[in-house]
This record gives sequence, C-alpha cells and structure tokens, in this order.
Amino acid sequence: MRIPFGFGLAGLLAAATVTPAAAQSYFSQPTGYQAGNMMVHVSLIGVIPEDLNSAVRVGGAVVPNEHVSVSAGISPEIDASYFFTPHWSVQVIAATSRHNVKVTGPLDAKVGSAWVLPPTVTLQYHLPEIGGIRPYAGVGLTVAFFYDQHAAAGITKFGGLSTGVGPALDAGFDVPVAGNWFANVDVKQIFIVTGTHVDNGLIGAHTELDPTVVGAGVGYLF
Repeated sequence: MRIPFGFGLAGLLAAATVTPAAAQSYFSQPTGYQAGNMMVHVSLIGVIPEDLNSAVRVGGAVVPNEHVSVSAGISPEIDASYFFTPHWSVQVIAATSRHNVKVTGPLDAKVGSAWVLPPTVTLQYHLPEIGGIRPYAGVGLTVAFFYDQHAAAGITKFGGLSTGVGPALDAGFDVPVAGNWFANVDVKQIFIVTGTHVDNGLIGAHTELDPTVVGAGVGYLF
C-alpha cells in the first residue's frame, strides 16, 4: 500500500508543527480503556489479495506475461483484545474465506479453489479518544493455512497452496454506541507469499498474495 506523496508531505509538515509539550499533553489523554479490559469484535470482512510479483513456470522455465490471480473473498471474523495498559493490548484474530486461483495471460485458465485460515496476532497501541472515537494501530504476525483445496476442471492434479507466514499491519477505530457496545472499522495489510503446482508438478506458480482486509462490525467491552 503506497501513500501518495502529497499526503506524506502534509503529514511531515503537520508533525513539524507539533511541539514536544503538545504531543505529551495529547498522549496523556484517556483512551477510554483500563488495564484488564477485554474487547471482542464480530465483523464482516472483505479479503482482497494484491497478487504482487507473481510468476508461472512450465517445466521450470518462467512463462512470459503469465500471472497468478486469486479472487477476493467475504467472511465473518471474530477477534479478542486484552488490555495490559490503557494504551496497549494484544489481539487474536480468526476468520476463514474461500478463494479461486487462476493464471491470467495467454493461458487464462482456472487452477482450483481453496479455503484459507489465517490466524493473526497483533500488538496494538490505542490512541487517546478523539471526539468519542477510539483509534488504534498495530503490528503482528499472520500464518495462513490453506485447506479444502480442489482442482479446476481439466487440471490433472492441484498441489494446493503452501502455508504462508508474514507480518501484518493493522489500523482502525471503535465508536461507543450504547453501554459497552461499540461500532468498529478496521483495515489490515498482510504480507504473505504462497505457491502451488499442478499437473503433477509440470506447472508451478507463486504469488505475493499480500491481502488487504477491510472489515466493519460490532464490539463489546468486558
């Protein structure tokens, strides 16, 4: 995910105008949370693979102008965050979604389909409330397991997608609705690489899957 130059420059200029005293005053404001709190979210997410830097090989040789394309998926998600301090929490995320895999280019053929289970753990920092909005950002690790994999028609054998492991970035916010209930919006960028082989290894492919995960849901604070 690239940040446009104008936004980056504006951010630097804004940061330059903030004095250390002002920053200390802001970060000392309450987040709305206490140590020992737990937040549980149930959300609907869209999983959008980026498919960066993909390649297809036949007999070990790279095929020009061929790329791997993995379809987007929609899935429910559940996560739980435990607060060690009013600012810091650790979050565990679970979801599963189904995706189709194809190669695009001269071949333009569907390869197969698979479900992915990508448990993710992130360490999150919660900023002070801004007009009732409770923003946060986090960094963590994702392990993507692929299961229930099926070859497309005409494919002799689909070797399945390999397990991917990589970092994850997270940003979002919670908005109090009523009592301990919250509305939540969340975006994650996950960085994982996966590969497969078909027709008994004759054809191989890999892709920097790097899915962007966008979600919205409700949360409850315990």
